[in-house]
Amino acid sequence: MQTPTDAHNSLKTLVDDLLKDQRLILVSNRGPMEYHAAPGGELQARRGSGGVVTALSGLTNHVDFTWIASAMSDGDRRAARANEGRAVPSPLPGQRVSVRFVNTPRRAYHKHYNIICNPLLWFIQHYMWSSPYTPRVDAAVYDAWEHGYVHVNREFADAVVEEAAQTDARPLVMVHDYQLYLVPGMVREQLPHARIHEFVHIPWPTASYWELLPAMIRTAICDSLCQADIVGFQAPRDVRSFLGSCDAFLEDAVVDYGQSCIHYRGRTTLARCYPISIDVDEVREIANSARADEYEQRLTPLLGKQTIVRVDRAEPSKNIVRGFAAYETLLDRRPDLRGQVRFLAFLVPSRTHIRQYQRYTEEVDAIIRRINERFGRDDWTPIQVFYENNYTQAMAGMRLYDVLLVNAVIDGMNLVAKEGPIVNRKDGVLILSESAGAYEQLRVGALPVAPADIEGLARALEEALSMSPEERKRRADVLRTGIEREDITDWLRRQLLDLNSLDN
Repeated sequence: MQTPTDAHNSLKTLVDDLLKDQRLILVSNRGPMEYHAAPGGELQARRGSGGVVTALSGLTNHVDFTWIASAMSDGDRRAARANEGRAVPSPLPGQRVSVRFVNTPRRAYHKHYNIICNPLLWFIQHYMWSSPYTPRVDAAVYDAWEHGYVHVNREFADAVVEEAAQTDARPLVMVHDYQLYLVPGMVREQLPHARIHEFVHIPWPTASYWELLPAMIRTAICDSLCQADIVGFQAPRDVRSFLGSCDAFLEDAVVDYGQSCIHYRGRTTLARCYPISIDVDEVREIANSARADEYEQRLTPLLGKQTIVRVDRAEPSKNIVRGFAAYETLLDRRPDLRGQVRFLAFLVPSRTHIRQYQRYTEEVDAIIRRINERFGRDDWTPIQVFYENNYTQAMAGMRLYDVLLVNAVIDGMNLVAKEGPIVNRKDGVLILSESAGAYEQLRVGALPVAPADIEGLARALEEALSMSPEERKRRADVLRTGIEREDITDWLRRQLLDLNSLDN
């Protein structure tokens, strides 16, 4: 089997070969670093947050390229003004990337991010709207689309064009996620010879669900993405849904479902599946750190004879309430498990300014209180919840699970389902939603559950808790081997290989 060092060397060789005549420009909403003002007022850089940054850290350590991102903080805005919008080398050790901040006016960025991206696109792409009532696409949404989403995407595209003009090398533009769907089309207008790749990190719903949005929005998105050479998705279902959307919304498109490509306006766009993964070495390093050991010591007294763990953002798509409802069903049905099985939930506050998220967190709190009041006793509380963004603590928790519950309504991937089996020390059982993007790769070792099926989930919990040690080990070994084989380096390599194979 290829070692992690071999994999990283292979990736570096591939990138060096691909970029010898090209200029890599990576584009995403969040960047690889962010600035914050120290007490004295000077700017200090630290690593950026978010899944995209984590996924692409392998490139930042191996390749010289430019990363264009939004100025998210006041520190970022100060840095952007000080550098007059130019890309500057990252001051963080180990990073070889140069960063250019797009300093969008606050009002435009608010419309872009808080009205169009979140919640409109995020909710659409996670099937989270209650279609008889929401969304309400009114004049404010039209205004936010034109003067927010389109405006911000135009500023990003202009920054790409300016960066590409710095050298004569052919630009290779890699755009990430739903905040920047219009960038490929805008860049193609000005750089017809560029290679353009877009990766969509979240699910892509069916055409019929996209039809909740006005034709001008859904058509503009599909039109722009079809100006990319490759559009990447997490799961085969997303590829199929994208092809169907282009077929439905682009009048002149010819969709080849067999070859997974779209012929449109004189171009051929490939739709491909690249399941994102984790940096196995980095995850293990964090999970085996002295800090993680300290958290394990604090968590150990909270464990039951057997322990169920979940690690999620506190948001509706993660299906937290149904997960607790299934646990409640299990305790109702199996009185002998009361006092024996405990549930530790590590929940990260998410989008707390959005009312739907506030209401959902209130529902989570309510069911936790109900279960603890119904079944708790002086020496045992059924559910222990941690509301904080503490990755190392969550890693320590995942070292200790007997059952890891991942029952999302729908996910682009869900990396918790991959991190857990890598760090767990008890041959714990993974219960995984069939609608999580990770299910396609992990189904051979996981117990499947339909996300709305509370009864089925209660039965899966019971099966996992009673599983023989031999079967637990077999499943855990299968999961670990698959995740190690298809790690984050493999994800990057597959995309670069496909880009390298394109006709010149």
